[in-house]
Amino acid sequence: MYIQMRGIYKSFSHVAVLKDVDFTVGNSEVHALMGENGAGKSTLMKVLTGVYAKDSGDITVDGRSVNFIHPKQAEKAGIVFVYQELNTMNDLIVEENMFMGKEMKKAFGVVNKKAMVEKARQTIARLGVSIDPNAVMRTLSVGQQQMVEIAKALLADVKLLIMDEPTAALSPSETKVLFKVIERLKKDGVSIIYISHRMEEIFEICDRITVLRDGRYIATKEINETDMADLVRMMIGRDIGERFPKRNAKTGGMLFEVKDLGKKGVFDGISFSVRSGEVLGVAGLMGAGRTEIMKAIFGSLSYEKGSILIEGKPVRINTPLSAIKYGMGFITEDRKIEGLMLDDGIDKNISLNNLKLISNAGILNKSKEEKLISEAINKLLIKCSGKKQRCDELSGGNQQKVVFAKWIYTKPRLLILDEPTRGVDVGAKKEIYSIINELVENGVAVIFVSSELPEVLGMSDRIMAIHEGRVGGIIEKQNATQENVMLLCTGGTL
Repeated sequence: MYIQMRGIYKSFSHVAVLKDVDFTVGNSEVHALMGENGAGKSTLMKVLTGVYAKDSGDITVDGRSVNFIHPKQAEKAGIVFVYQELNTMNDLIVEENMFMGKEMKKAFGVVNKKAMVEKARQTIARLGVSIDPNAVMRTLSVGQQQMVEIAKALLADVKLLIMDEPTAALSPSETKVLFKVIERLKKDGVSIIYISHRMEEIFEICDRITVLRDGRYIATKEINETDMADLVRMMIGRDIGERFPKRNAKTGGMLFEVKDLGKKGVFDGISFSVRSGEVLGVAGLMGAGRTEIMKAIFGSLSYEKGSILIEGKPVRINTPLSAIKYGMGFITEDRKIEGLMLDDGIDKNISLNNLKLISNAGILNKSKEEKLISEAINKLLIKCSGKKQRCDELSGGNQQKVVFAKWIYTKPRLLILDEPTRGVDVGAKKEIYSIINELVENGVAVIFVSSELPEVLGMSDRIMAIHEGRVGGIIEKQNATQENVMLLCTGGTL
């Protein structure tokens, strides 16, 4: 399928979000669509698939002018969008998810269940993966659920598949499976538009790259005509220097210790320590128990054995409130569900965590609140129309900065970061890394959980590998490589 988009304009409430954008995808091509959060990537794809109506411009498919007004029309033409937030019905089985709204029927309109199960099995097998069509969706991993969404697209005779941040929640092994599926689809003549903030992936699987910045077309390049530094310059309009900023922190005394923490069937024998001014990286495959361990430490998940010590003194943390009283903060993995009140403004989200700081004798001091919010917006470079802008209107990177602001002003002694840069563009990542470094230089201890091994290696002083709910090993930074960290995460030994 050959797609041409020419001179695309789109605005919301008189604010232009796409300005004269050109975009072309060739036959059997994997084409990366790159840009910072808010650059217009998803909006452009929603214009293509009929979610949004363009204000002006032309779209042609194989030389024929089109103007889809509903995603179903785009799907009939063979264009399918697999969104970052998967559109699955978790209490239904795989086959029911795949055939919802397009059921196969016998005579008199009777649903042909047997035929649908068999068709689902054949379609999934085409992807080279093994998933039972009768399995309930909630029992599948995120990677498997994503494969079901791709299989659903194959049922629609897909010719162009759009994938938005497809590896954001995948383990390295699941990512490898996805890449093999992409190669197979490409050989079958399917074109793919690949949206991702993970630079290494782009250079591994894509043929061409198109960059948008602030709603405008910047350039299209063959993958062998560019490199990571060039791509970053195109995306943000400037050099950002080293990917991971240098840190000048001095490690202090022992601040936080965990000894033999356990919860049956979830994790066991968890022991580690963190010093003030230190970043302890935590790596592990999806489902290894990293998030559950962090939630237990913070009091939002109970544990059955073991002890927690702060400055050598045993403490009992059984609620997040008690964790906060001991000077802990927790930036959770899912900012949209656990980290933010999306319907509320930036001001309310930051204020609620810092009521003591902006109140006098239990009464909110508006001038203190305004000063705090203004300082947070300026200090963390939050791009917004004002302090009352709703958080669901912000880009992913700016949402994450609001979450950081919530916790930074509580002055935590230990800050747990669970996937702090997931779905965040390269410019915002660098700003978040700088925030982390500033905290550490002020003596804060940081536990840094991430599925991206390059950033674990780049940001940590020591790295703890988790394998199936246990500590596989802890490595000093100077001895850490992607290979030996992954070896520990998969149950091997050094």
